[in-house]
Amino acid sequence: MTMDIHQILKQLPHRYPILLVDRVLDVQKGVSIRALKNVTINEPVFTGHFPHRPVFPGVLMLEALAQTAALLAFETLGVTPDDKTVYYFAGIDGARFKRPVEPGDQLVMDVTLERMKAGIFKFKGTARVGDEVACEAELMCTMRTIA
Repeated sequence: MTMDIHQILKQLPHRYPILLVDRVLDVQKGVSIRALKNVTINEPVFTGHFPHRPVFPGVLMLEALAQTAALLAFETLGVTPDDKTVYYFAGIDGARFKRPVEPGDQLVMDVTLERMKAGIFKFKGTARVGDEVACEAELMCTMRTIA
């Protein structure tokens, strides 16, 4: 299964400039997901990070992985979140940054569901540019209902 930007916008509450998933290339319910982020010079972060040598921040790579993980969680549960549902980061372990990501790169995020217990999801995520790993981490996330 794939998802275009219109389907992603129905699932994720994020909007410009923090929506960091452009397309879902493949998703296997309860198992894994592969998504794409096109990194362009038009990203607002590049005006300050860094003006002389634009580099996509590592924390935004982690956020892109988390958004990808959220899409996998929603697909696994068979839900479309509403305005009272929020998907939060609960933890990040073993984050490693191995390659800078620059304008013009395509960041491909592969996320696998490792465990789902008591409303906490644990994922393993890897972001690559071509065949090179840019970032990897274990992510923990949870869904909460807000008032």
